[in-house]
Amino acid sequence: MDGRRLRTERTKQLIIDAFLELASAHSPRLPTAMETAERAGYSVRSIFERFPDMHSLQVAATDWAMDQAVAMVPPQLADGDRKSRIKYQVETRAGVCERWVRLWRGLVSNQNDSDELKLRIRKSRELTIARLELTYAQELATLSALERTQTLIALEAVTDHESWARMREHFGLSFDEACALWVQAVDGMLPPTPPG
Repeated sequence: MDGRRLRTERTKQLIIDAFLELASAHSPRLPTAMETAERAGYSVRSIFERFPDMHSLQVAATDWAMDQAVAMVPPQLADGDRKSRIKYQVETRAGVCERWVRLWRGLVSNQNDSDELKLRIRKSRELTIARLELTYAQELATLSALERTQTLIALEAVTDHESWARMREHFGLSFDEACALWVQAVDGMLPPTPPG
């Protein structure tokens, strides 16, 4: 039984991997069951033996991708001086956006089909804001509650997946050039760092 369960989980993961590869390539169009099966090297029947429908596969793939994005951001965000914290936060956020922007587009464009996808989009944004709040706690502590909320919303919007995609795809910036722009924008949006 353990061997069978292990094979089932391995097959599920290979199907999820194939779905994510295709979702990244075809965004915002989601891959079909046939395309996913071909990429994974399984039959369409194998997909539906493990996932009741393509929506369930999309939700499972989104959960896996979000776990990977969380794992890409180590917890030491609040360490260091202002310049180091901004550089670290920007580079880790840029890495997440670089890897998952196409999947993100697929989620956003298909969110009206699913409350589960809307929930995951909201959760992703809340995680980003929580990281920003942790990273810039010193600076944000100098603001009123309203100003803090407004600054966090603006920081999240500036460092959003689409902001990253515009810099990379539309303006043709390199990874480092785009990071440098984000560093400049974030530094300009934050209040002065309190002494001490």
